[in-house]
Amino acid sequence: MTGRTTFSAFAYYATAGTITLIFLFPVAWVAFASFQPSAGASALPGWLPSSFTLANYAGLLSGTTGFWRYLWNSLVVAAGSAVGVALIATPAAYGFTRFSFFGRRLAFVLTLVAIMVPFQTVLTPLFLVLRILGLQNSLFGLGIVYTTFHLPLGILIMMAALQGVPRALDEAATIDGASEMDILLRVLLPLIRPSLVTVVLVNFISSWNEFLAALILMTDQSNYTMPVMLVTISFGYLGAVDWGALQAGTVLTILPCLVLTAAFQRYYVQGLLAGSTKG
Repeated sequence: MTGRTTFSAFAYYATAGTITLIFLFPVAWVAFASFQPSAGASALPGWLPSSFTLANYAGLLSGTTGFWRYLWNSLVVAAGSAVGVALIATPAAYGFTRFSFFGRRLAFVLTLVAIMVPFQTVLTPLFLVLRILGLQNSLFGLGIVYTTFHLPLGILIMMAALQGVPRALDEAATIDGASEMDILLRVLLPLIRPSLVTVVLVNFISSWNEFLAALILMTDQSNYTMPVMLVTISFGYLGAVDWGALQAGTVLTILPCLVLTAAFQRYYVQGLLAGSTKG
C-alpha cells in the first residue's frame, strides 16, 4: 500500500511538472530572446546565449515609442473594467441568491446567454453604438465594453461564493437590526473576499490582454493599449518584423499580470474553489 501511494505521488508530481514545463517553455523562450539582438531574437535559443543586449528594452522604454502612454491606457482600461465588474457583480449576485422576484429566472438566463454570444460578432454594432454616444475612440467607452462582456462571469463567480454562505448569518444580522446593505457589506463581503479578488484579477488580466476590440474601437494611435502597441512597434524598415522589440514588449506586457497573480495567488485559488462545498 505504501509503494502504491509513493508511485501515485510520483506520477502526480511528474505529470504536473511536465505540464508546467510545457506551459513555461514559450514564456522562457520569449524572455531569453528579448535579450538578444533583433536579428537573432526569432531563433531557437541554445544552451548558452551567444550575445546579450539591453537595446530592445532601452528602445522600448525611450520616449519615441510611446510605451508609457500605452501602458497608462492599458492600466486605466483594465483597472476600471475590473473595479466596475466587481462593483456591479457583487450586488447583482446578492440579489440573485438572496431574493425571489418576478423575472428572476429570465434575468439569470439572459446573463448566461451573454456569455454564449461570441465577442467578435457584436463588434460592428458596438462600434456604431459607441460612435452615436460619442464614446468611440475613448478609453471610457472601451472600459464600458470590457465591463459589459466580463460582467456575466463575475456574477456567476460571486453567486457561487454567496451560495456557499449559510443563510443563518443573514437571519441573525436581520434580527440584530442590520439592513440589506449592512448584511452585504459587513457580514457577507468579508466572507467572500477571495471570490471578489478573483473577479477583479480575472477581469483585469482579460481586459489587459484583449486585442481585437482595442484595435477596432480605437482609431487614434494615442489611445492604443499594450497588445495593440506590440503590433505597432514590431514592424521595422520596409515592413520587416523587429523581433527584438516584439519579444521585449511581450515580456513587459506579461510582468504586471505576473506580479498581480503572484501577489493574490492565495485569494485567487480560494475564490475559484468557493461554492464547491457548502456548509
